[in-house]
Amino acid sequence: MATKTQTHETLNRAFTQEDIDAAIDQAAARHNVDPSLVRSVVKVESNFNPNAISRKGAMGLMQLMPATAARFGALNPLDPRQNVAAGARYLKFLMDRFGHNVRLALAAYNAGEEAVDRNGGQIPPFTETMAYVPRVLKIYQQFKDQPRSTSLIAAR
Repeated sequence: MATKTQTHETLNRAFTQEDIDAAIDQAAARHNVDPSLVRSVVKVESNFNPNAISRKGAMGLMQLMPATAARFGALNPLDPRQNVAAGARYLKFLMDRFGHNVRLALAAYNAGEEAVDRNGGQIPPFTETMAYVPRVLKIYQQFKDQPRSTSLIAAR
């Protein structure tokens, strides 16, 4: 378990794009998720900002809500390694739960698993989610076409 000192040091440490790329690659490999998918979620959720915090309380690179972060093992959701590891684990869980359907997994990542279930296993008709899924898929395709172009896409 992280101590307050370790947490404080992690928050003050500058993470380079290379550190973030390494965290994504490691977490994706560990949880058997396409690193380009993880990278695309990071791009859309936080634009590669490890200190991002949303109005709703989602935190870090993959914008994990506190309960989701805890559920998938991130003791400090603002630590990029923990955040990406938990986010990749969550994506893997969603991919498995929704029959490896990337669109439904992304919809569940954005709107919640229950929202997809309540909508009969379809993308929920929420404006945000309806925009989120194609946006992530577009960036996912870009990353698949040029997997090491994180800095180029991050700048857009």
